[in-house]
Amino acid sequence: MSDGTTATFWEHLDALRTVIIRSLVVVCLVAVVAFVLKEPLFRVVLAPRSSDFFMYRWMGVEPFSLHLMNTGLTEQFMIHMKTALYAGLLLASPYVLYELFRFVSPALYANERRYAVWIVLSAYVMFILGTAVDYLIIFPLTVRFLGTYQVSADVANMLTIQSYVDTLISMSLVLGVVFELPVVCGLLGRMGLISARMMQQYRRHAVVAILIVAAIITPTTDVFTLLVVALPIWLLYEASIGIVKIVRKQNNQSTKPI
Repeated sequence: MSDGTTATFWEHLDALRTVIIRSLVVVCLVAVVAFVLKEPLFRVVLAPRSSDFFMYRWMGVEPFSLHLMNTGLTEQFMIHMKTALYAGLLLASPYVLYELFRFVSPALYANERRYAVWIVLSAYVMFILGTAVDYLIIFPLTVRFLGTYQVSADVANMLTIQSYVDTLISMSLVLGVVFELPVVCGLLGRMGLISARMMQQYRRHAVVAILIVAAIITPTTDVFTLLVVALPIWLLYEASIGIVKIVRKQNNQSTKPI
């Protein structure tokens, strides 16, 4: 409480309800704006389906274009709503995190509050970075390979808008979670559960696991695409080793007797 008194359970519950309502209102408002701006929204979403996408031009990909189709009466409208809602959640997430932190911070000590700010900001930045890497690199490569792959010239690809958008959203979520690896390793190192030496000893095992994860994220037989997906994850693992080393050093310094 602002006056220094302790709030009851029901007062905490009421405050949490207020936080949830405010967050939902902001997410819905941003989603409505994204829904209204249909043309700019889907210009961004549908850009990787054509070789005109700037990343394809930079990579020198041969010209191609995927024709997306609709197979359901309400499918396009539902896809429009789903995409706008995801955009609203993604764009309004800073405010949602701010509201949640305001709710939790009074129960934290000053040093805990400082660490919590860094953890939340780091987790958010890494999730956005993972989403950006997926949209700019991973998803375009996947679309190019799977969208143009044919077992025979007599079999044409007929891709639905639902399949396209669902793949984009799911892969964005997966890459966003994968990019939380340095944050998670930093927390585990802070708690003393892992060390940089241990991560270095299991580096070979980690490389194998990274290749497996990359193959699952991008199920292609193209070795180049597999390496493009695995490279940023491996870099995240190496960065995590450095972060754990720094965190453990800080822990050792803070526990030294004065």
